[in-house]
Amino acid sequence: MIETERLLLRRLRAEDVDALVALHGDKRVNRFVSTYSHQQALERLASDKQQWTERGHGLFAVELKSSGEFIGRVGLNYWEILGEVELGWILKAEAWGHGYATEAAGACLEWGFATLDADHFIAMIGHGNTASVRVAERLGFTPLRKDVLFGHPCTVYSVDQLA
Repeated sequence: MIETERLLLRRLRAEDVDALVALHGDKRVNRFVSTYSHQQALERLASDKQQWTERGHGLFAVELKSSGEFIGRVGLNYWEILGEVELGWILKAEAWGHGYATEAAGACLEWGFATLDADHFIAMIGHGNTASVRVAERLGFTPLRKDVLFGHPCTVYSVDQLA
């Protein structure tokens, strides 16, 4: 578990399936990420559990310390096709504009550099997702290359080991 000033980050678990489906089902959120059926969310959780076992990292649920409310997910995901680890974040629309994404992603990034043998992480951000670009820039990410993720164009950002 990772604790910040306002947030708790804990490993995702099977009980989070409905929260994940709702998060990805919100039209404001899924402009840049895929929706999940209940079965797809269960499969994603199983894949994440395997990544934790095999690689020592994965996704965290993001909860408000004050209430325990699930407000999104953040974490590290290894992309075998790229040979790189991505830092990703998705929050409920109601949680936008409070600095939670930067706080959660920053804590996860710090944890990743402290825990894993990695010299850099990437963030894949869909074109037009200016809010995520701002979060990435606040965390020190810079554009690395253009790519396509699940048929959608994106910019791959990169950040080196934190000073």
